Amino acid sequence: MTPTVIALMVILFAAIVTAALALVSVLERRDVLMRATETGGAPVPQLLRPERPSDSRIDEWLKRLASSREPQPAIQSKLVRAGIESPTASAVYWVLRTVSLGAFPALAWALLWSASPVLVVLVMGISIFLGWIFPMAMLDRLVRKRQERIRRSVPDALDLLVVCVEAGISLDAAIIRVSRDIRLLHPDLALELSVVNRVTNAGIPRDVALRGLYERTGVPELRSLVSSLVQSEKWGTSIATVLRVSSDTLRRKRRQAAQKAANQAPLKMTFPLLLLILPPLFVVILGPAVIRISEEFSKL
Repeated sequence: MTPTVIALMVILFAAIVTAALALVSVLERRDVLMRATETGGAPVPQLLRPERPSDSRIDEWLKRLASSREPQPAIQSKLVRAGIESPTASAVYWVLRTVSLGAFPALAWALLWSASPVLVVLVMGISIFLGWIFPMAMLDRLVRKRQERIRRSVPDALDLLVVCVEAGISLDAAIIRVSRDIRLLHPDLALELSVVNRVTNAGIPRDVALRGLYERTGVPELRSLVSSLVQSEKWGTSIATVLRVSSDTLRRKRRQAAQKAANQAPLKMTFPLLLLILPPLFVVILGPAVIRISEEFSKL
């Protein structure tokens, strides 16, 4: 196989992956804009959500694919925790997994088709494994990144909630106000708070809606906060006090986590130091001496 054909296959694979990621990004952005409009945000201009026949055909095809294959609860939960909640999210995910499962072995075959059979079989097995695990690893990464963003934004949101509650606003109205105020700085947490508000307005009890906040995000800090709020509402204690204590606790945990990461840095640098820095340093320092000694022994 000529290098030109290999280059074309690599470009085709990159184009397929880019198109799939662009499709996911467009669907997620459109869904976020529509939900922001429904939760009382500023009206979205028509240019951001044009109605095109091609888009509607793609949506209908993806919805049929999603309805033909029921998503697993674990995958659906991960998609929600990653912030991908469009009706076609599960279908797009399975399409990406199918494309990845076929593209990685095809690329490996294009690069090593003339190698030895043992090497081809070994690389094909590794490529199939990578093609199967790559979408799941990317989804887990998206979940971790979003959880970290939410974790960092919770103390700021709690401070605003404390100010609103102490000013005499109810908890539901405070959640609405905070979700609007932090929409630009912390969009992930703002979206989750707006979901809690919509669920509460739909008639679901507040404690159930707050517990759903943890189920949708998977952030442990929100679980302890929700438990404290539910107990405060049950026993009639001050919600402002609970929010202030929770905010101080979360900031202290974040500071301790930063100190822990700083203390682990020297230990993590040990292996790169031994494997990547010291050997070249020894070669630079001892190399000339070894060459000189070998030349002197060769003259004997």
